[in-house]
Amino acid sequence: MLLKQLKTVLAFNSQLLKLNAIVFLSSRLSSQTTMKYILVTGGVISGIGKGIIASSVGIILKSCGLHVTAIKIDPYINIDAGTFSPYEHGEVFVLDDGGEVDLDLGNYERFLDIRLTRDNNLTTGKIYQSVINKERRGDYLGKTVQVVPHITDAIQEWVMKQAKISVDDDGVEPQVCVIELGGTVGDIESMPFIEAFRQFQFKVKRENFCNIHVSLIPQPNTTGEQKTKPTQNSVRELRGLGLSPDLIMCRCSTPLETSVKEKISMFCHVEPSQVICVHDVSSLYKVPLLLEDQGVVSYLCQRLSLPIEVRPRKMLTKWKEMADRTARLLEPVSIALVGKYTKLADSYTSVIKALEHSALIVNHKLEVKYIDSADLEAATQRDEPVKYHEAWQKLCSSHGVLVPGGFGVRGTEGKMHAINWARKENKPFLGVCLGMQLAVCEFARNILGWEDANSTEFNPESSHPVVIDMPEHNPGQMGGTMRLGKRRTMFKSNNSVMRKLYGDVEYVDERHRHRFEVNPELKHHFEEKGLQFVGQDVEGERMEIIELENHCFFVGVQYHPEFTSRPMKPSPPYFGLLLAAAGKLPSYLAKGCRLSPRDTYSDRSDSSSPEPDLSDLKFLSLS
Repeated sequence: MLLKQLKTVLAFNSQLLKLNAIVFLSSRLSSQTTMKYILVTGGVISGIGKGIIASSVGIILKSCGLHVTAIKIDPYINIDAGTFSPYEHGEVFVLDDGGEVDLDLGNYERFLDIRLTRDNNLTTGKIYQSVINKERRGDYLGKTVQVVPHITDAIQEWVMKQAKISVDDDGVEPQVCVIELGGTVGDIESMPFIEAFRQFQFKVKRENFCNIHVSLIPQPNTTGEQKTKPTQNSVRELRGLGLSPDLIMCRCSTPLETSVKEKISMFCHVEPSQVICVHDVSSLYKVPLLLEDQGVVSYLCQRLSLPIEVRPRKMLTKWKEMADRTARLLEPVSIALVGKYTKLADSYTSVIKALEHSALIVNHKLEVKYIDSADLEAATQRDEPVKYHEAWQKLCSSHGVLVPGGFGVRGTEGKMHAINWARKENKPFLGVCLGMQLAVCEFARNILGWEDANSTEFNPESSHPVVIDMPEHNPGQMGGTMRLGKRRTMFKSNNSVMRKLYGDVEYVDERHRHRFEVNPELKHHFEEKGLQFVGQDVEGERMEIIELENHCFFVGVQYHPEFTSRPMKPSPPYFGLLLAAAGKLPSYLAKGCRLSPRDTYSDRSDSSSPEPDLSDLKFLSLS
């Protein structure tokens, strides 16, 4: 009898142990699969560097093996960034799905090596449009539609839905979502978003949500003292709106003094370890290292119960090597960027990054010479001769010429003068989008003898319309009517330089943003004189890549290859331009498109998505 009771007790204990194990494993699994949200807000001034900090937080978490996604919130009423002047918000970044978004999404893609969609950029216009559409359908059952709860609920639903969308090639659902809220705390435009996240932190629970607040620490030249009052006021305002910062990242020109950090800690109700110094550095690649050195990973792991093991290890090796290399580059290579928006560098952010990525691999120090294309024209020579001669001196002293994309007639003649000079002087040239179209126009005028050859965008009455309007272009509607997003380009020649630079593939997938195209009916005239259309679309109707025979490097592409350039995987067209400008292209091609060991750096890393070994670099298809 006693033995029977003992067996019953043992059996019960065994079942209880199994049940406890199941509960433990279930809780462990749920904690590992629960989405973690990191909200990045900014104070004092806009343009403080929230995008770089958000990207840097993402890369140090990704280096721990986590899958990370990112969302950018812009509190303006525009539906997207497609109709902005580059002088308003910098460049318009284009995604695979054709979304025209804020340039910060380009930072996310480059740093994290991910592919985002148009819904990763959330604007006030998109939210209000979605809520109004629901109201028109009757989804609110006749209720009065208000900012709270309808707008705030829509924001939360959008974020929770988009955070689950995979952004990696492996299709795995992200574990961490970094959300950057544009503007500064206190702006009237951002109030609905602040309120939405005040509610959101309770909806997803404290252990799944944290707030990083980026603030400015000014240092007046008169005293040289680091001032904390703007940060104190910014944090006080943020707390008054219902959000408490978990990390305060202080943007400053020099490292924070200990006394200043302690003062911020005391007045902002955080531990000194939660005050992070983000001072000015020589390279953006150093920002993730700066955050990691100050224990940001350890804090986020503890604060969010992240499913990774925090142990002493060598993190972000690739980034450290890139940052170290940028400081060691000595031999210069200069590229003349001939464009329309040269007064604001942000207008060409992705272009500059693509050049930097390539120069880093080529082992040269990049010097970009910005030239306003209008300064190369006869009108400037007549009205402002000094400016004209300075522009031409910059052009003639450069190792290569780049004409990026853009819209509008201003400066197009100047761009063609620069293209003509590069062609005749056998200087490396790359034309992107409009740059390619103008290269075709220049060739038609000076080689084919068609003096009035032009794009119908600039001269609809031209007797030689070498660039024409696309059928799908709607001139009455500006936003989203272009040929946008990822499209396939087929190589038509086995001996193409661009084909070799891409890794001898049959096709590539690149992002487009244009309304006009080269007139396919005139193709044979150009090829008879040596301007080859080596890349075309799948149907063979659209000209995508041009190459000039018997030239060191004269290439034009209809797409925008800068959008898919990465620090470890530079864009092949830009890489070819830098190789040619540095005088290394012939040897690179002769070696089967491989770099010598001195031109590479190692790829030892704990990254969750390993890159190809750069000691044996050979470009693969970007499809």
